[in-house]
Amino acid sequence: MQSFQIKKVLKTSLLILIAISTIPLFAFAESSIELSSDQNNVGSLDSVLVYGKVTGVKPYSTVNLSVIAPDGETVFSPNVTFDNEGNFKRLIHPPLPSFKPGTYTVIASHEDIPYTAQMQFTVSGKDLTRGIIAESTSTSQMKDKTDLDMYIIADAKIGETIIDIRGKTIWVDRDVSLAVSSPNGNLITVAQITPTSNGDFSTKINIGGTMWKEDGTYTVTAFQGDASELKDSVKVEIAKGVVVPEFGTIAMMVLAVAIISIIVVTTKSRVIPKF
Repeated sequence: MQSFQIKKVLKTSLLILIAISTIPLFAFAESSIELSSDQNNVGSLDSVLVYGKVTGVKPYSTVNLSVIAPDGETVFSPNVTFDNEGNFKRLIHPPLPSFKPGTYTVIASHEDIPYTAQMQFTVSGKDLTRGIIAESTSTSQMKDKTDLDMYIIADAKIGETIIDIRGKTIWVDRDVSLAVSSPNGNLITVAQITPTSNGDFSTKINIGGTMWKEDGTYTVTAFQGDASELKDSVKVEIAKGVVVPEFGTIAMMVLAVAIISIIVVTTKSRVIPKF
């Protein structure tokens, strides 16, 4: 009888040990969340890298980052993943057209942690500007796009540092997402625009800051739908401190006339007079 009881106790202890061994280690770890950045003061067109660490939470989950503007508006709220050691990071791009001057607050949270972590950065609103090389006119762009279900056009004057984006869509009940990419394909900024009841939408893109340091063709893409069923894009040439007009129709005509004039003058100079 005593032997039976000993075996029963051993069996129960073994089952308890097995049950304990199946409990994830994060259940015993003290939960914590940290958030910081090396950038405390930035320009209105700069991006901000934030990083942090989370412990004591279940794996394969995410950390939510909420970016709060000076006026209290939540401009971004992405979910970011973390590695095996709990480290995470996120590069926060300025919304369109730019960060507003003032102090922004970034809040990190996790569903398994009852408290949050936060950091702040201040936007000065001062930035080095860059010039637009090629002038883009909406008239020429609209001729080929008005039959599309969604289209965008760009108004950019030579030497200006603001690109006016306008467009129209047949889906008036969905936001339009905008993405700006650099000549080498890097993402510069993203934004969402709510179209009006007739499908019109518009925004402004400010040029300048470290994210615009590359010279060349920048692409502004608009898309709608879970699988980006509606999509259109425009391209604008940008260079640092250099204003070079695009060779449009008028410029090409002037160039052609100049070349013809040179040929005529050269031909006349080669004519040998008769006596």
